[in-house]
Amino acid sequence: MPNYPTALRKPPPKVKGQTTEEMILETLPDVSTTVNGMAILKLLSKDCADRYPLGQCPENLHDEDVACKLLEDFQKDLGELSDLIEERNKKLELPYTYLSPKNVDNSVAI
Repeated sequence: MPNYPTALRKPPPKVKGQTTEEMILETLPDVSTTVNGMAILKLLSKDCADRYPLGQCPENLHDEDVACKLLEDFQKDLGELSDLIEERNKKLELPYTYLSPKNVDNSVAI
């Protein structure tokens, strides 16, 4: 179950301290709604098969010297940033890897 309900069947209570267990159960979504929400979350959080990391292209789209140099510099900067993030994460009990350039997609498509 997610950390929060995917939907509510009734509005949340307006007065603190007057909520009963029955009111909570009537407000929370039924099992079917929860399962559908979890299935959608699982589907949207899977990695794509055709994923390209930030700064990488499936084909060479640039043939001008200036564009190639800029892309090369950008990729170098991203590599240095990835190294910094990896070094920082070595000191953490729970590494935070989500915004490492290696894990950021080049596209905004889901």
